Amino acid sequence: MALGGFVLTGLCILVIASQSWAALEVNTEDRMEISLGKRAEITCIYKTDMPPSSIIIQWFAKALRSNSYMQRIYYLDNSTTVLDQESPLAGRVSVDNSNPGSVVLIVDPVELQDELLFVCQVNAMSDGTKDDSTLLKVFQSPEVPRIEAVHAGIHIHDEGTSKIATCEVRNGYPMPNITWYRGLTPLHISEGEVGVQNLVTRETNDLFTVTSELHLKVRKEDKDAEFYCESTYFVPEATKMTESPRVRITVHYPPTFVEMSQVYPEGLVKEGDTVEMRCHADGYPAPLLAFKHNGEDIEEDAHTDDQQGVRLSNARRSDGGTYSCTALDLETLLELEKSMQLKVHFLDEAVVVPEGPQVLSAGDNLMATCNALSSLDTNTVWFKNGQYFTEGHMLKLLNVSLASAGEYTCAVSTPALDGLHTEAVLPVIVRGVPQIKLVTWEHMEDVKNSVNLTCVALGYPIPSITWDSPDQQDLGGQSSNTQLPSGVISTLTMKATSVLSVACKAENTFGEVRRVVQIEPIMPETTSAATTTPPVTVSPSAARPARGHTALPTIPESTFHVAPETNITAGTKPAGSGTVKPPKSRPQKEGSGVIIAVLIICVLLLAILGSVLYFLYKKGKIPCGRSGKQDLTKEKSNKDAIIMEMKTDKSDEAVLLQGINGDKKAP
Repeated sequence: MALGGFVLTGLCILVIASQSWAALEVNTEDRMEISLGKRAEITCIYKTDMPPSSIIIQWFAKALRSNSYMQRIYYLDNSTTVLDQESPLAGRVSVDNSNPGSVVLIVDPVELQDELLFVCQVNAMSDGTKDDSTLLKVFQSPEVPRIEAVHAGIHIHDEGTSKIATCEVRNGYPMPNITWYRGLTPLHISEGEVGVQNLVTRETNDLFTVTSELHLKVRKEDKDAEFYCESTYFVPEATKMTESPRVRITVHYPPTFVEMSQVYPEGLVKEGDTVEMRCHADGYPAPLLAFKHNGEDIEEDAHTDDQQGVRLSNARRSDGGTYSCTALDLETLLELEKSMQLKVHFLDEAVVVPEGPQVLSAGDNLMATCNALSSLDTNTVWFKNGQYFTEGHMLKLLNVSLASAGEYTCAVSTPALDGLHTEAVLPVIVRGVPQIKLVTWEHMEDVKNSVNLTCVALGYPIPSITWDSPDQQDLGGQSSNTQLPSGVISTLTMKATSVLSVACKAENTFGEVRRVVQIEPIMPETTSAATTTPPVTVSPSAARPARGHTALPTIPESTFHVAPETNITAGTKPAGSGTVKPPKSRPQKEGSGVIIAVLIICVLLLAILGSVLYFLYKKGKIPCGRSGKQDLTKEKSNKDAIIMEMKTDKSDEAVLLQGINGDKKAP
């Protein structure tokens, strides 16, 4: 019975105590974070059943050190409000108690020394005394990191680690942290490879400055690397980071590779080219380069302007061979060498065998070869008087005639390399009766009533040319002759005031040949034109035509053409293009070939027209008298008369033929 009463009494006491404890509650934030210089408001909320007049509120500040004591900074009761002036917060502290059940401690502005534990204590008389505390944390963001790389070069062969850069982060709170990066990779301390030395300084304003040095075992790859430092620091309720600018370091290393190559021209090299070979070597500082040709030092005047290569002007075949480049590191005296082969291709002058002008008789054969020494395969083409003749190094002329005479040029080239080209000339002369290849005349514009005649004759021995008139007229004028290897060109300048026949006669020891042209003076309001009369070969049957028929002379097609151009001197031409091309032609009289062709057609048409008219007349289809016939034939005679006189050393017989009108004259 006594025990039960004791238990009941204890329960009553506990109930009464719990009711008294629950009557007062005090709450504050556990932690408040604020930036330096900002306004801090620490709120204390309390709950009690006691009236405000019986409540006492006090604020205390306590340093975070374990042995520190609480210092009161504020006191409030029903009648008194006190801000302690001895507190380090004096002048910056105020209290807002306008709201029942709460009191706010205000610190403005916040300083670093305000990083304290603030305690709110509430005394509610019979409800007892309770308190709660708030830790105030102060933050200051540091300045942007400053980085400076080592300016001096660092050699990869240096022992141990070398100082690379310094990073400084100033005026931060709490102390910022520094991390080093190479590229995007963070660097961690490693014995013999990576080292970091940090120095922390507390400034007079209580802010922290951190200086960090990076030490690194430098490799060749670091020459292209970028280094920077990263600052990590705390701000209210967050963590931030700031990066420094990127920096590079100067890495000294010996050459690890050397390359020697031809940069100009691209492809094969021929004699006369300008050749440039360059040497590429790594290493820093740039190694000293030395060049050799077949083991012999190359003179400096053959080096390029930047001393990084060799330039050959007007390369010769003797310049071919082995070219080497040696790179020397001046710090370690290490050497590295690379070589290349240069081939200078050539094409010697063409040589024709037999050489010199070849004098042949009609019916002879000629075998000639053309060769040129070259470092490449060659192609040979023969040209006759500038026109393609045959291909191959051998020239074959069988059963030659006067038409075989001319200038034969062999052109040798290298298909694999343009620009290698050489030529050699072989004049071929065939002995025989001269041939008149061309007779032209034209009015001279600058001299009144004057004409200029030109006669080209071929043959060997070289014929001589004379001018005369079949009508026994005195031609006067001035003539000049120009000798060619296989013929002669003669020009005659004379007055022409009326219709005049002029003959060109070519003669050598084998015979003579002549050609007659008819010259007409300039008529009023007309323009003079060059006239060409082709040579005519007269067959025996055509020499004396039957009475009453028009004679048509035999005109071989091969006798009407412009005499080919001929080089005065034989020899070898300089090398030119690599493609096979005909030798350069000499200027010749313009329009001669066209005039000859037109005249041939006119002569044939007039001859046919005369024959048709004569045939119709004989059949009685044309009622005209004798005088009409004579007028017609006379007109045609004046326009198209062609006279040919042939004479050889075997016969003195000469035939004078009026070729178109059918009239026969005595020889």
